Amino acid sequence: MSIQQNLDTIRQTLPNTVTLVAVSKTKPLDDILAAYQAGHRVFGENKIQEMTQKWEALPKDIQWHMIGHVQRNKVKYMAAYVSLIHGVDSLKLLKEIDKQAKKHQRNINCLLQIHIAEEETKFGLSLEELEQLVAAPEFQELTNVTIKGVMGMATFTQNTEQIRKEFRFLKSVFGSLQQKLQGIDTLSMGMSGDYGIAVAEGSTMVRIGSSIFGVRNYP
Repeated sequence: MSIQQNLDTIRQTLPNTVTLVAVSKTKPLDDILAAYQAGHRVFGENKIQEMTQKWEALPKDIQWHMIGHVQRNKVKYMAAYVSLIHGVDSLKLLKEIDKQAKKHQRNINCLLQIHIAEEETKFGLSLEELEQLVAAPEFQELTNVTIKGVMGMATFTQNTEQIRKEFRFLKSVFGSLQQKLQGIDTLSMGMSGDYGIAVAEGSTMVRIGSSIFGVRNYP
């Protein structure tokens, strides 16, 4: 099927309350334009340099989401345009985003990444680290970042009950954070292989790549 047909199929399965992030990492400009011409405007990239090149080349009403692990020394390259940073997992990173946002007189939206998988390879805050971050005086002093919610990636497994359990845990963290901070409205969980479970468990944002663009071509 075409990119437009894939998008239409996925949209039909998603409630209106769920934002679809089309994961376009490694994909050429023509593929992104095909999705754009199909009416899509939210795209996710995992490398800042690649995302910046695409931002420079493509229509400016696209919302670019940084969905990969972020190195502090590269925040400056996306601070002028990034719409949402998904993988914030430290106060040091938040402070750098705040610093770079001020330079561009912007407020940058962020999600706090929570470690929910039974895999050591995935990044994210533990519950204890989350509580420490939110309670830190330096966190209260941030003026140019807005925490919009949390994100997390489930274990890569065929065990759907384990995936469901991890998503339910993240939903509980999301609810707890809503009691502590204003404006918390985004629960980002679910990718091509598990977004159906994620939506059933309360996700408000899913990240889907291969089901839209086909199998990814790694450099």
